[in-house]
Amino acid sequence: MSVVFPFHQPTRPHFAEFVVFDRFFSPQEVDKIRALWNADSEVDATLSGSGAEYNEELRKTKLTFIDDSDENAWIYQKLGQLGINCNNERYGYDLMGFHHRLQLARYGIGDFFDWHLDFGAGEISHRKLSITVQLSDPSEYEGGDLQFKINKNTYDAPRDKGTVVVFPSFIMHRVTPITKGTRHSIVAWLAGPPYR
Repeated sequence: MSVVFPFHQPTRPHFAEFVVFDRFFSPQEVDKIRALWNADSEVDATLSGSGAEYNEELRKTKLTFIDDSDENAWIYQKLGQLGINCNNERYGYDLMGFHHRLQLARYGIGDFFDWHLDFGAGEISHRKLSITVQLSDPSEYEGGDLQFKINKNTYDAPRDKGTVVVFPSFIMHRVTPITKGTRHSIVAWLAGPPYR
């Protein structure tokens, strides 16, 4: 008698630890998004899933938020459709929409986000896909690399302005410290029911 349960479920042959969409936003679109930065509402980034704790040893950056308004709907729609298409091709997760408003992140000199997962206990257990949008030209800053840890290897994401990277929220990643200039990005998550 076999002790192996015959799942007979469809597989996902195109799974990827991260997927790059080069220059998905045009330079004009990027400029329009960057103009949404609101210095009056900027906050120090906290650690999601840990009681909105601020921990400068793990994460140091400033955030403001892109309101889910008629004026900004094109950003949500463009990113959301890209995430849905990527999910259909690569992952097949149950998705229901964005988890929180889109974050605009600004990394200045000395800012960073150490190795972490976007997925975890509590409210962040709904996160399925993480999305980051590169809003700075590579010439605007040094350091600030978005990196992924896959087994023992580290991979750098492309730095081209307007490029989008989509990855499962359980993939280990970081942003290395900025040594010169400023790096701007969007951070977002597509969420759904907890894994079961």
